[in-house]
Amino acid sequence: IERIPKEYIRPEEERPSIGDIFAEEKMDGGPQVPTVDLKGINSEDLEVREKCREELRKAAVDWGVMHLVNHGIPEELTGRVKAAGEGFFGQPIEEKEKYANDQAAGNVQGYGSKLANNASGQLEWEDYFFHCVFPEDKTDLSIWPKTPSDYIAATREYAKQLRALTTTVLAVLSQGLGLEEERLEKEVGGMEELLLQMKINYYPKCPQPELALGVEAHTDVSALTFILHNMVPGLQLFYEGKWVTAKCVPNSIIMHVGDTVEILSNGKYKSILHRGVVNREKVRVSWAVFCEPPKEKIILQPLPETVSEADPPRFPPRTFAQHIKHKLFRLTDQEGADTPKPDE
Repeated sequence: IERIPKEYIRPEEERPSIGDIFAEEKMDGGPQVPTVDLKGINSEDLEVREKCREELRKAAVDWGVMHLVNHGIPEELTGRVKAAGEGFFGQPIEEKEKYANDQAAGNVQGYGSKLANNASGQLEWEDYFFHCVFPEDKTDLSIWPKTPSDYIAATREYAKQLRALTTTVLAVLSQGLGLEEERLEKEVGGMEELLLQMKINYYPKCPQPELALGVEAHTDVSALTFILHNMVPGLQLFYEGKWVTAKCVPNSIIMHVGDTVEILSNGKYKSILHRGVVNREKVRVSWAVFCEPPKEKIILQPLPETVSEADPPRFPPRTFAQHIKHKLFRLTDQEGADTPKPDE
């Protein structure tokens, strides 16, 4: 096709901010998403360990997003995960449709091409596959792709290793708030209850990329989000009033601080507004894993230690389910929106 259907065209006031993603990725001026080297995160050498942990905390305070390198997950494994996901999306549409989700029936796991609750009511230029990947007793293998044959094994192993990395990161962020290492992990549900949900985003080539978005501007509701991608640029962050394009850093995993950790830290750690931009030359694929607290069991609110007279609680107590509802309502009701819109 040469023109995109009108349901995908973004509002006029948003379009001037959508540029050529390849040109923007090459630009060296201006702020850049921080890269944090985790090699020393558990070093025996106290100085090395503390320097590494401080870099991670600083990036979580300043940006709320970072490229993690030397994260400990083998390149061979992330390569298998990518090959499996790309293999699934490379199949004919009728094969993928066998895994179709059913939004209307409340079944969000599986293959789809539109999220029911995007805020603007417009379509996003992507297909996706969404499913729970950890803990194993909460996964439903019957809806995982059978083709490619390595999909289940590679994704399971990756989820397990990512879960260990989640513990490490939460421990460092806990320390940064003056709390004991285990505290944040406990507050988001611990090993039993914290869910890892994977969403593979497939962004086809777009004939009019200046008019569309792969994913519209949002913050993640998760505690943390980890993202792999196929080295095609597309992620943009709303930083200091401007859209900043994330560079493609080889062998890195992008990590976002989500709303859940922002709330628990009373805003000390940031959940940054971001979006996905598309292009006409290359297909972009990303593998996002959202680490989510249980929907009803935990009340999310600033931890008492993060609150003082000078810094009162910035967020009211809500369950995770209530937070999601509140957010969707607020985003659709622009009168009450205090999320910066891209043109502000």
